Amino acid sequence: MLRLLTLLVLLLAAPALAQAPDPYGQLAGDGYAEIEAGVSGLAASGDPRADAILSALSDGRLLVRPADRTLLIRQGGTLVDARTGAAAADSPDLKPVRANNRVRRAIEAARGQLDLASPDPGKRRIAADAVFKARDAAALPALDAALARETSAPVRQALTEARAAVLLARPGTAETDRIAAIPAIQARGDGDAMGILRGLAADPSEAVRNAAARGIAAIETRLAILGALQNVWYGISLGSVLLLAAIGLAITFGVMGVINMAHGEMVMLGAYTTYGVQELIRTQAPSLFGWSLAISIPCAFLVAGLVGVLIERFIIRFLYGRPLETLLATFGVSLALQQGVRSIFGPTNREVGAPAFMSGAFDFYGLSITWGRMWIIAFALAVFLGLLFVLRRTSFGLKTRAVTQNRRMAAAMGIRTPYVDALTFGLGSGIAGMAGVALSQIDNVSPNLGQGYIIDSFLVVVFGGVGNLWGTLVAALTLGVVNKLAEPYVGAVLAKIGLLVFIILFIQKRPRGLFALKGRAVES
Repeated sequence: MLRLLTLLVLLLAAPALAQAPDPYGQLAGDGYAEIEAGVSGLAASGDPRADAILSALSDGRLLVRPADRTLLIRQGGTLVDARTGAAAADSPDLKPVRANNRVRRAIEAARGQLDLASPDPGKRRIAADAVFKARDAAALPALDAALARETSAPVRQALTEARAAVLLARPGTAETDRIAAIPAIQARGDGDAMGILRGLAADPSEAVRNAAARGIAAIETRLAILGALQNVWYGISLGSVLLLAAIGLAITFGVMGVINMAHGEMVMLGAYTTYGVQELIRTQAPSLFGWSLAISIPCAFLVAGLVGVLIERFIIRFLYGRPLETLLATFGVSLALQQGVRSIFGPTNREVGAPAFMSGAFDFYGLSITWGRMWIIAFALAVFLGLLFVLRRTSFGLKTRAVTQNRRMAAAMGIRTPYVDALTFGLGSGIAGMAGVALSQIDNVSPNLGQGYIIDSFLVVVFGGVGNLWGTLVAALTLGVVNKLAEPYVGAVLAKIGLLVFIILFIQKRPRGLFALKGRAVES
């Protein structure tokens, strides 16, 4: 009797077993729908060669022999049997297995399913994101199995989001399951999640539509907050650039009272010095390219500082007390420097490479932070603190502050004010040169580089308070953040015009800026 029952069960199961589709045969089929089904079936089969076969299909290396519908994988100059991995002979009738967009999406989802069991948490999270985007219902069993054994919280969150996306996309999912899946999609809070929830607007269930609407409202609020925070970050980044460009001008203008229209060209000289150093390293010592910016910083400081001292000694020192003539003379110097650089390097933009540590970006709670901008902010703060130390803790800084507050009294006390003027002008120009090193990473290195920052630098100096470093820092960050927050609403041009009008009105009330210097001369 037992044998009879066993035979009966086998006879009943035989038709089902005979009808089970062979994924290899489906991949060798003629239609895209059959190939797509083969991709899903191969991923669900647990075949150890599945990943290699899907990778070959994605790369166009999976071939089929029409005579016997055998699948082969091309590996370099050899062929192997896709099913067994054994070497196979080449033949002229081989045809590549075709793939359209639907098949490619199925491949992406299938490879995501295979990677869900990877021992690498990073690969599992990438796989969960791939399943989230594909939303293939065939991945649901693999997702459930992966969730049951997952121990990493970030990966588990990604798996939960992927499972929710699959449930919402699968026809026939119960209403309670769809409603329960919406919070997981809402927690993701990005554009993909928004698209999934908006797709539920035509859902037949009112409860599902209401839950989706609440999720959309929550995501829109979150994205608005993230957008504002992203603009604040961009504003801080812009403020750090303005700080680098203006900080040298602040001490030059504060000590000497000179309106130096050639200050932007000191920035330009620093950028071209960076280009020259990089070209020298590329040809003479390529292994040092990662240190090219670090080497360029002191070089740019020395080049721009030396040019600044020469300008002060041979031109500006004869024009003290004559602001109009000084303005015109330094404007002429700026034109001469631009033309000189144009004659040496040409009028076209020059490329300055970024070292590896300044490339790429990372995500910080939904904010996209580029490494290059972050390093520029750190560099600007380091320059600011270094200059603050020089002015507060050195003999040269003490003399500079004395000349700034009361030039006649400083001269009467034995301070050589011409010597202080030359070194101060050189220091301010050198700092502008270092600003050029940073700007070479985010702007075009061209003869006109400095012209885009000279007006903004003067605005920062006047707004913060002439000669006051803390005022320069606050003004640069304030103008940068306000400018970036206003741009999405009124545009870049109107935002700058609005800032200019604001500063004009502000200095009517506070002519000496936010933080006015103290001293008998400056207060008279």
